Amino acid sequence: MLFSIACILLSGLLLGCLFSKLKLPSLLGMILVGIIMSPYALDLIDESILNISADLRQIALVIILTRAGLSLNLSDLKKVGRPAVLMCFLPACAELAGTVLLAPALLGVSLLDAAIMGSVIAAVSPAVIVPRMIRFIEEGYGTDKSIPQLILAGASVDDVFVIVIFTAFTSLASTGNIKASSFLQIPISIILGILAGMITGTLLVKFFRSFHMRDSIKLLIILSFSFLLIELQNRLEGTIPISGLLAIMSLGIIINQKYNVLSHRLSQKYNKLWVAAEIFLFVLVGATVDLKYAISAGISSIVLVLGALLFRMAGVLLSLISTPLNKKEKLFCMIAYTPKATVQAAIGAIPLAMGLPCGQIVLTVAVLSILITAPLGAICIDNLYAKLLKRC
Repeated sequence: MLFSIACILLSGLLLGCLFSKLKLPSLLGMILVGIIMSPYALDLIDESILNISADLRQIALVIILTRAGLSLNLSDLKKVGRPAVLMCFLPACAELAGTVLLAPALLGVSLLDAAIMGSVIAAVSPAVIVPRMIRFIEEGYGTDKSIPQLILAGASVDDVFVIVIFTAFTSLASTGNIKASSFLQIPISIILGILAGMITGTLLVKFFRSFHMRDSIKLLIILSFSFLLIELQNRLEGTIPISGLLAIMSLGIIINQKYNVLSHRLSQKYNKLWVAAEIFLFVLVGATVDLKYAISAGISSIVLVLGALLFRMAGVLLSLISTPLNKKEKLFCMIAYTPKATVQAAIGAIPLAMGLPCGQIVLTVAVLSILITAPLGAICIDNLYAKLLKRC
């Protein structure tokens, strides 16, 4: 295991730095390391790490979403208003609809199989988007109209919405029926997640004000409660829906709102944690990619991924109707909402594991969506934000 960890860190750092020098996003190098070290290539990652790969990726997401919460101001979110709500579900619905329209003709699958496929690829990647939006907030790009805040909030809820839809469609495919209550889980999960985070954040702020301790200890306490919120989601799964990731982000927002000085200091420490967490996240995402699926996919699957992406961008544009954003700013939002990675790596293989006939093609399209949109989205965001957004 120690050899694998050393290889992951050193190779991830090396290729990440190399890609940065080439003016490309460092995550591309990290994903490439994962692909090379994966069981489908050189097989250099210890099986014990692969067994907990999902947990390690989730820990990395916890770190970056807490960091996002610590950077978000409630007053900025209130200024955004209606578009923030629409961005939570409208782009995902548009991409899902696009997949249902295109997949039967391009891949010869049924409408239900196309819907399952669409629900896998419709989720945006917080791991790609969130660090960039945090940086833009800190540098003042687009903050006059709360554009990074809008994308941060929408991307976090987007995943909750898509995963519930995916669960409903796979249930229909395996049992032949779907419960209307499945869709009620979406608002319940969001509301309970936000409430759990607000309560936890408020209690932690009171505790930190009452007892003096080093910021490093406070960070460990917040991390521990973040993990407990994720575990709460897992324990209540199937009975009471609650979004652990939204709870974590809400926790950070409350600390920022009620104890801004501490929030700023903790943000710096979370930035340092993210250096290692980012490497593990993207290397392990790359390790889920089986290139033989991507190679065997053919042009039709690539056309499907790109076509569905256009539907998604149209959904973003619809969400921004009647907003003060100009054409350049709307274009930036459309681009920033394209990267996929973490959710696709987490759920792409589930239909195949369930024995569904569409399992193989769903996994193939999920892999392609990572390989195409994560690099494309990251490169476009990194190279265009300064041209499309106004700096305050």
